[in-house]
Amino acid sequence: MQTLIFRTATPFLTCLMLMFSVFVLLRGHNEPGGGFTGGLIAASAFAIHGIAFGVPVVRRALYFHPMAIAGFGLFASAVAGLPSLLFGMPFLTGLWSAPSFFGISVDLSTVMVFDIGVYLVVVGSFTSIALALEDREHD
Repeated sequence: MQTLIFRTATPFLTCLMLMFSVFVLLRGHNEPGGGFTGGLIAASAFAIHGIAFGVPVVRRALYFHPMAIAGFGLFASAVAGLPSLLFGMPFLTGLWSAPSFFGISVDLSTVMVFDIGVYLVVVGSFTSIALALEDREHD
């Protein structure tokens, strides 16, 4: 689809969808959302960008191959379970801490690391599928 209106609106829509996907990722612990839902929104943003401008533009914008992003997400999700083993708890038991940086308390948790890993797995795998389908359509 190469219409002028679509190509003009796509960068704004992509940016808005990516920001909303991060919002959904971060609020997923207290309300509906999380890594999977946020990842689907981000992958949809990349798919729309690929439809408007082509697959090579999206691949350059991502910098890393989508499957490498998915692999790193899987690694991060697995690593999120290791601190619980160090404290003698079952694997993937959530642990929280609140370190203070420059007088500001920052809440950190292994649950969030796991959720970010899921987000990256979904973004990488679904973007890879969408780009492969879009690339095949133009062959």
